[in-house]
Amino acid sequence: MNLKDLAEIVDTAALNAQPISQLSNINKITEQDAYVIQADSIQRRFDRGEKLVGVKLGFTSKAKMVQMGVHDMIWGRLTDKMLIEQNGSILLEKYIHPRAEPEICFLVKKEISEAVPMSQIKDYIGGVAAALEIIDSRYENFKFSLEDVIADNCSSTGFVVGEWNDVDTPIGDLKMELVVDGAVVQSGSSAAILGDPWESAVAAARLCAQYGQVIPAGSYIMAGAATSAVYLDKNQKIEARVEQLGTVQFSTK
Repeated sequence: MNLKDLAEIVDTAALNAQPISQLSNINKITEQDAYVIQADSIQRRFDRGEKLVGVKLGFTSKAKMVQMGVHDMIWGRLTDKMLIEQNGSILLEKYIHPRAEPEICFLVKKEISEAVPMSQIKDYIGGVAAALEIIDSRYENFKFSLEDVIADNCSSTGFVVGEWNDVDTPIGDLKMELVVDGAVVQSGSSAAILGDPWESAVAAARLCAQYGQVIPAGSYIMAGAATSAVYLDKNQKIEARVEQLGTVQFSTK
């Protein structure tokens, strides 16, 4: 199969919430091929009327990078259809095997079209917020290779953003909790995100520039997870509580 055929398979799986076999089981694809598949599959969403609203980082845990045998982060695209309102709800039937994880989100105030050093990254960011990402691999049993997950838009399927805080709010070592129905089920520190979530913003600029993706003003950068993700079930209230940044939440149906 050519890469556009593979992109159609991934897109159709996401659209219909139907799991598929790993692409790498039947097709030899490189990391570069995987990003082409991702771009083509997201373009199909754009053709249906969705709009780009940001990017997300994956493998921002150094332990996860070691586990996967990679030396760099991966990234995916966010569309307006993925954005869930604060205190909103989702229908689980629209997903395959969704999980949620707590994150920090950056608001881009100035277009990012090239790599930006740490010393300048705050010039491009307008605020920081607590956030939740919903991930939902389109592959059977949530099992995939590096190339598979890149092709599948890094498992991204939804995100919720809390209230914006000043860009100078310290975020290097904040307590972060994932709460389900009032009970803390995961806890960690924002330092788990590359040692400092700002490193994730810098990485997003670098990786997007490498692949020719502009990050528009007004869009979001999801920095990556601070804890393990948890499976979602019906009729749950999911919260992320982030020290100094506040609480963000959604519910399931």
